[in-house]
Amino acid sequence: MRTSQNTDNERKVKRGKILSPFMQRKLAVTLGVIMLALIALIVAIYMLVKNNSEEYNKIVLSQRQASYDSRTIPFRRGDIMDRNGTVLATSQKVYNLILDPKVIHSGEGDRYVEPTIQALVSYFSYDESELRTLIKEKADKSYVKYKKELSYDEKSGFEEYIKNQNAVYVKKGDKARIRGIWFEDEYKRMYPYGSLACNVIGFSSADGSVGTGGVEQFYNDTLMGVNGREYGYLDNDTKLKSVLKEPTDGDTVVTTINTNIQMSLEKYLNEWQHDDVGSKVAGAIVMDPKTGEILAMGSTNQFDLNNPRELDESQYTNSELMELGRKEAVGVYKRQNPDAEKISVDEVGKYFSEDEILSFGKQVAWNQVWRNVVISDTYEPGSTAKSITLAAALEERAITPSTTFDCEGFIALSDGIHTWRIRCHNHDGDGVIDAQTGLMRSCNVYLMNTAFALGAENFVKYQHIFGFGEKTGIDLPAEADTSTLVYPAESLGRTTLATNSFGQNYNVTMVQMAAAYCSIVNGGNYYKPHVVKQILNGNGTVIQDVKPELLRTTCSKSTSDFLREALYQTVEGGTGTKAKIQGYHVGGKTGTAEKIPRSAKNYLVSFIGFAPVEDPQVVVYVIVDTPNLVGEAQATASFAIYIERKIMNDALQFLNIPPVSDTDPEDNINKKLSGGSEGINDEAMGEQVTSGSDNENGESETVETDDEGNAVVRTQTPPVTDEVISGDDEGFELPDAVPNSGEGLEEQPEEAEEED
Repeated sequence: MRTSQNTDNERKVKRGKILSPFMQRKLAVTLGVIMLALIALIVAIYMLVKNNSEEYNKIVLSQRQASYDSRTIPFRRGDIMDRNGTVLATSQKVYNLILDPKVIHSGEGDRYVEPTIQALVSYFSYDESELRTLIKEKADKSYVKYKKELSYDEKSGFEEYIKNQNAVYVKKGDKARIRGIWFEDEYKRMYPYGSLACNVIGFSSADGSVGTGGVEQFYNDTLMGVNGREYGYLDNDTKLKSVLKEPTDGDTVVTTINTNIQMSLEKYLNEWQHDDVGSKVAGAIVMDPKTGEILAMGSTNQFDLNNPRELDESQYTNSELMELGRKEAVGVYKRQNPDAEKISVDEVGKYFSEDEILSFGKQVAWNQVWRNVVISDTYEPGSTAKSITLAAALEERAITPSTTFDCEGFIALSDGIHTWRIRCHNHDGDGVIDAQTGLMRSCNVYLMNTAFALGAENFVKYQHIFGFGEKTGIDLPAEADTSTLVYPAESLGRTTLATNSFGQNYNVTMVQMAAAYCSIVNGGNYYKPHVVKQILNGNGTVIQDVKPELLRTTCSKSTSDFLREALYQTVEGGTGTKAKIQGYHVGGKTGTAEKIPRSAKNYLVSFIGFAPVEDPQVVVYVIVDTPNLVGEAQATASFAIYIERKIMNDALQFLNIPPVSDTDPEDNINKKLSGGSEGINDEAMGEQVTSGSDNENGESETVETDDEGNAVVRTQTPPVTDEVISGDDEGFELPDAVPNSGEGLEEQPEEAEEED
């Protein structure tokens, strides 16, 4: 039964649900405003997206580029090969293990952390504590390079391991997963033969972008490629897409090096250095005289191209590195404090720590070991230069092959006050000898008289014709500039001309002398020395052939023929007899130069040889700088011959050059050396031969003839009062400053002291 009270309550409720007209209007307005605002917002968003979609796509792309969805694809640096296709330098793909701690920590309750750590520890045996600390400290990072240079087998094996482990978790219904690990491609420069041809090849940075030394540096732009890239972006459906720009790999450089000859060269240099007498340094170069191609080049300064900064104990002890470091620290301090007073070696410890001093020493040692002595070091050539002097004089018709001079064991030169006696290595004298005998016996007196007959201007002219005083232009970095290490004609007085005639008091590099000799024995053609033969693209197609470059003619064929015969006789019966090789006709010349300061009695000995004499195919040049002996015991070219003969013997075999047959006796060699009078004035025999003018004291060279009508030249000199002894092969002495007749004591070329 409904009471009146209940009826009243129901009426109150119904009245509460009815809104007044005012409230209804207010509510409608509010809802309308909200709707308009929403419409305006939608329109604004639409317009923003429509007008700025490209900009936002770029923002998204730039963000994705920081992750593994957008990555750099490295180029492959080009290979370096020897002339026969043997790979000397290559780039091998390796893989960097990348961790993404942000992903590793993204699972609910860090459920990815433990499986990921355990996978790395189990497969690679990585340090678990280190991993935990790293992942925790880098939790907000998406890219952490954890391990470098993993092999393909390590990479693929671990990827298979992850796949199998995650399958196990799925099968168990476990939500744990291995996450946040991926691999990044990279190339590592590899040198299969370690230290072989290290100075020729050089080495490159880890990423292959910068070459240091050798072919790696000189041909860096050729070997370099261009990185590719994979770009990530969002398409119109907001799906992640990618665009791949492939990398461009570098080109391959084919060198002129013959790996077999290079191995022999280094083998015999190392035997000399470690098993025999040894020396401060020894170097060798092997060239093809018909092309200028360098078949091998090296020195006892060797290093592992795969680890170029590792110094062997046999090269430098720790105490030696500290000594080098202290000397270098003096210069470092001065550069850092230009206004301060110079400090002594003993004071460097006040300003630098031992670690810093050791670091300085290592840097100096690296530069010394990496230095290519064949092209970067200069030295006085000694008697190997006598062939150059003779070639010049024969070309200018200053002498003929039959011109004779009388060697009494010395020549005395005077400025009117003092007289200097410049000796031959044979102090008793060689007597009356002709050009061939003068070269065979390495007679200083003969060469000095030849230079006087030639004259200073012509002497200097031919130095430059044969490439002295200028760079050869070899395709390797750091070739020495010798322009200030030879005398200009106006500074070449009579005494300096005399000592220059037998290779003293001017400096050359090994490659300069080797290139000059190639021209002497090949008929007079000077080819530019080079170490690269071809450039190949990625498909192995030749895109550049490096042809032999004939730069000039140094002498006539007849002069070349004469010198080949004279150099052959030098090996057969002169100062180079130890260079003989059974079955082959070998020519060559010894050299001995006394280093500055002369008082130290340190010597550089050398030998340059070629074979076969009939048709030269190979030139081998060896120098031995400061043998590990005392005083004049160093001064024997036999040390260099010992190395050169072994290299030459192997080279002849590797080049498949057959020995002389039994039916081809040595007498026939003269028939194979074509004669002729071009450049050789045989008609001058018996006439007066002069240097073109009297000397400062009015003395002249007058020519007498012997019983056979050959010219005999004696220099008329005043009595000897003061003596400076000079000489050549097998022991001699020179002053540090050579007197220049008529001008007092004349200083050496500026850099000459660098050899000491």
